[in-house]
Amino acid sequence: MGIFDRFRRNTIERLSLRELQAEEIRLKNRLERLKKDINQIEKKKKQLFQEGIGADKLKKKMLAQEIKSLDMEEKLKLKDFTMAQKQYTLVKNLIIVKKYEKELRKVGIWSKLANVEPEQLEAALIKVNLDGKEFDEMVSSLNKVFEMEIAEFEEMEDETEKELMKAWAQVEAGEANVEEVTEKIASIDKELEEEEL
Repeated sequence: MGIFDRFRRNTIERLSLRELQAEEIRLKNRLERLKKDINQIEKKKKQLFQEGIGADKLKKKMLAQEIKSLDMEEKLKLKDFTMAQKQYTLVKNLIIVKKYEKELRKVGIWSKLANVEPEQLEAALIKVNLDGKEFDEMVSSLNKVFEMEIAEFEEMEDETEKELMKAWAQVEAGEANVEEVTEKIASIDKELEEEEL
């Protein structure tokens, strides 16, 4: 089981600093490998393009297919690179948080971190860069992220509340029947759920 699966099933409390540091090294190596692969693909595409200059139509068609194939491979590698970069940011931030665990407990941030759903904590730690920051800056950054999460949640709640108030008013004024409004409310809930995914 990988560290990210364990992270999603457990709280931050159960992750060890040593495991996180090993994962950081693994991800750094993976990022370097992917970077190298992407550069090689780019070089190969340029080479194939050069071969096509002055070639006959059949040769150009064959080269175009090869370039398209390499382009698709490059896109997949870039997608993989982006995902690995997010994981790397998360792991680096988790290492920093774990190193400051005692201090974070004293200022009350640790309890926030430990009580947040792992998926929400993961999303928050990917958004922020704690590397190279002083302790006070780090605490401030973490607080901002959690405030944003709460604000986004409250904003969503307000939108739902507005829609409900509007629906009740329509029914009470006789502008709509209960079945129509219930259907409309169900579709709003479905839209909000889909937005979250």
